Amino acid sequence: MIRTPCVVGRFYPSKPDTLRKNVRGFLVERTREKAIAIVAPHAGYMYSGAVAGEVYSSVVIPDDIILIGPNHTGMGKKVSVMSEGEWDTPLGRLKVNSKLAELILGGSRLFSSDIEAHLEEHSLEVQLPFIHELNKNASIVPITVMTASANDCAELGRALAGAISSYAKEVLIVVSSDMNHFESDKKTRVKDIAAIEAVLKLDAGRLLEVTSSRDITMCGVLPAAIAIEAARALGATEARLIRYSTSGETSGDFDHVVGYAGIVIK
Repeated sequence: MIRTPCVVGRFYPSKPDTLRKNVRGFLVERTREKAIAIVAPHAGYMYSGAVAGEVYSSVVIPDDIILIGPNHTGMGKKVSVMSEGEWDTPLGRLKVNSKLAELILGGSRLFSSDIEAHLEEHSLEVQLPFIHELNKNASIVPITVMTASANDCAELGRALAGAISSYAKEVLIVVSSDMNHFESDKKTRVKDIAAIEAVLKLDAGRLLEVTSSRDITMCGVLPAAIAIEAARALGATEARLIRYSTSGETSGDFDHVVGYAGIVIK
């Protein structure tokens, strides 16, 4: 199956040369380090592209990527793994890594092989031009998460770690998530600091608790919690905030913003 883009021309340019120039403009000169996971935003590039570009510039992009993000559409399974096919982008296609996908599916009954959840979901799609530009040989395992309890996140994270260990090649987990939504810039920054601090402490339970208790509308909180659990099981010891911004810095509207964070976990 070829999964066709659903937000091309809206979230990012549709013409290959324009998109390539756009992505390269967001990338910066940095020392690239190996990482277990990153968190990158998924808004329109004019708003979050600079944050995404800086976090992608900070890490080595290996040949195998697990993409995990929220399910905004309500379509498909609760935790959906696309296990075969290709994803089309204006820059070229990225193959789904079926071998790694099968290892993931075999690790927990909570994962489901499913295509429907991915057809109209933008959160993973907007990551692909950055990945393709930095490693044209990269393959992906797309995963979306609609609902999961704290215990589910722990189980899913352990399963991801087990699959990566069994695969025995370098794999990067890319969490696609924006931060707090549609409050003032001041309130959003305060809320986002609380969520980011939990991620930096590699504390998935704290992240889930603080986003719930303080009504922090971080859309990828479940994928982030799962990735933290996986990263800890794989030996992660630290996380670093690369860049943070809000949409107000682009739009000039500081009354209703969305927060964006780029984080490296290693």
